[in-house]
Amino acid sequence: MPHSQAKVHRMFELVEPIATVTFSEGPTEAFLALGMRNYWDGYFAGRAAPLGLVPAEVVHAVFYNFADGEVARHIPWVWGKTTPEEAIAVRERGSAAALRQMIGELADSPGLVRVADLATRAAVSAPTEGRALYAGLRAIDIPEEPVARLWHAATLLREHRGDGHNAALVTHGIGGTEAHVLLALSHGMRPEDFGRIHHLPKAQLAGVVDGLRARGLVDAAGGFTDAGRQTKERIEALTDELASPAYDVLSTDELDELVAGLEPIAAAAHAH
Repeated sequence: MPHSQAKVHRMFELVEPIATVTFSEGPTEAFLALGMRNYWDGYFAGRAAPLGLVPAEVVHAVFYNFADGEVARHIPWVWGKTTPEEAIAVRERGSAAALRQMIGELADSPGLVRVADLATRAAVSAPTEGRALYAGLRAIDIPEEPVARLWHAATLLREHRGDGHNAALVTHGIGGTEAHVLLALSHGMRPEDFGRIHHLPKAQLAGVVDGLRARGLVDAAGGFTDAGRQTKERIEALTDELASPAYDVLSTDELDELVAGLEPIAAAAHAH
């Protein structure tokens, strides 16, 4: 059954810290042990692995928000050190271990098994059409161990939402770097101080901001115009709307139970 946008957005807030344990120190070290040169090699190997051996252009298109040339520094180089199959296994093992460490005794609670089951039911229920990364993840075997299963479900839900977010950005004509600029502005930050884009050449970043200004989304001082803020809000609302089919399989009571069960786990993961 369809659920409220507020509840769908709440699921995003709870799933995010659980899925992103993947990008923490433990899983990164596991990738470095395979011969990766740095964090980003491991990031691209692990996150792109469900797509198989595709060229950098395809990963760039699916991931959407990296600047031109960033993906190509890592893909296909990483596939000379590992295979997609090995990267999937290393990522799952490292992420489950990291999540277990972060959530402590919650990892062995009976409630976690129920939460993992509910999350997995939702995570494998959404349509895959137009969701390339989600579809790739759906083709991977679901782990049996509950903590690994919860991480896997959170990752499926995160990337399902992410694929929908990309569709929302395309719909509103917002490119990948532009999306980061809008995110920075929504946090009250200057784009050049924002983590995901601060490394870009100043002229390149200024060009992106100028493009948004020419479209009436950014004002002379570099902040949001009303139209810019409204565009960002419409993108977020559409993203929630496109994420909601994953939860239709759950009843209102089941989704409430899932939210309640995830809250202490997400809080513990977020605290690290």
